[in-house]
Amino acid sequence: MAGWQRPPGLEAWSGLDPRERLRGGARSEVILASRNGKLFVVRRSQREPAALAWELDLLVGLADTGFVVPRPVPATDGRLSVEGTWVAAFRPGRHPTAPDEWARVVRLLTELHHFSVGYPQRPWFASSADLLERSAGGDVDLDTMPPAAVAAVRCAWAAVQTGPLSVVHGDPGPSNILVGEDGSVALIDWDESRVDVGWFDLAAVPRNVPLPPDTPLRRDTIVTAGVAWEAATSWGAEPDYARRRLSQLRSRQA
Repeated sequence: MAGWQRPPGLEAWSGLDPRERLRGGARSEVILASRNGKLFVVRRSQREPAALAWELDLLVGLADTGFVVPRPVPATDGRLSVEGTWVAAFRPGRHPTAPDEWARVVRLLTELHHFSVGYPQRPWFASSADLLERSAGGDVDLDTMPPAAVAAVRCAWAAVQTGPLSVVHGDPGPSNILVGEDGSVALIDWDESRVDVGWFDLAAVPRNVPLPPDTPLRRDTIVTAGVAWEAATSWGAEPDYARRRLSQLRSRQA
């Protein structure tokens, strides 16, 4: 267990034995564990309790409906999280590479958005529309950014304010997508999920993969909004990355 610590509260899952730290989880620790010959993923969230409860309730609801997501495994006493720690069954898979695999990802994200229209906003979070007026919500704190940067990201977000609000995964890049041997697509790491316009989830789709034919926005507009979101959400946690993304945003808007 060198290099990492046993997550607090893990003893609430009787017999669960942590084995090694996994890659991923830039803002939360992810550990592989086992019990009775089965593998599990242990996550340590830094979110407020209400925000974490929203995420776990969402995952339970999506799993019950047939979406392939990490279903929380209750602790021995039935709780879904203890001191910010929660557990899900380990799911093997590889990250998408082929266009047909990414096309399945696009369909899955579109289904998510249609399914979750009207879902309540995550506690402590804000949509991009909210942040056109408000200064903070979730991982965004515009008060920490230079005024010119705030103006740039708000301009990008204002351009995508069309269509209903729904749950968005928030970070559906290839590292958070698993393709199973049967071809099924799983979305993992919902730490950045919130309620917003669904276009943000499509910003990272590779250029050689078509977006849904009824998409009312230009692809460049969607990508620019996504770049702006990454710059804003990373400003405090990953400043070097955030400034690279801000530079990219300014180039796109020039």
